[in-house]
Amino acid sequence: MSTTPSSSSARFSDTQVQLSTTLRALAARLPESLTVRELMQACGEQGLLLFCCILTFPFLLPVSIPGVSTVFGALIVLIGVGVTLNRVPWLPRKLQEKMLSRASLQPALEKGADVFTKVDRLSKPRLLALTHGASTNRFNGFMLFVAGVLLMMPFGFVPFSNTLPALAALFFAIGILQRDGYAILLGHGMTLGTIVYFGALIFGAVQGGRSLASLMGG
Repeated sequence: MSTTPSSSSARFSDTQVQLSTTLRALAARLPESLTVRELMQACGEQGLLLFCCILTFPFLLPVSIPGVSTVFGALIVLIGVGVTLNRVPWLPRKLQEKMLSRASLQPALEKGADVFTKVDRLSKPRLLALTHGASTNRFNGFMLFVAGVLLMMPFGFVPFSNTLPALAALFFAIGILQRDGYAILLGHGMTLGTIVYFGALIFGAVQGGRSLASLMGG
């Protein structure tokens, strides 16, 4: 694989094929070594979205994880920007240029292909109006960005405050990966639910503050 001077100019290839197919094809044509940036370009949106799915896993329980949600949410934001702009997102140059060997990568890619073969049985292309087309893909990427922003909100001490936006991000990532419009709809539902939940929390905090101020003033 050739090296380009900047990842910001690297665009993704289309994601019409399933991730399991992409991973198997990549494993079969790996060079002896390649950089993280080259691997990201080769996997394209699919590799980033797979990483996004993994980032949501720690938050799929009602117990919130303060602090970690900020870091993971920021990574999901970067992935959302990458999908929206159809470009490899910014990463530190040192990480971009880290060398990876074929011997270490090939088994992991093949294992990942096996896992997503099972996912393909549960999630498949449907409601294609919500998943096909450049503009639609950019909008879905933007909504993934929104889910990442919501995950970063400072409500980590409140139950479900991380779970709802993490589920939104997970559904958007799977929906884009699998061209699954039902998953995209679930992502929108979870995003709306998160906004309503956070709005209720803010409203309750404001009302509680006013009541406290009134008692102290009275």
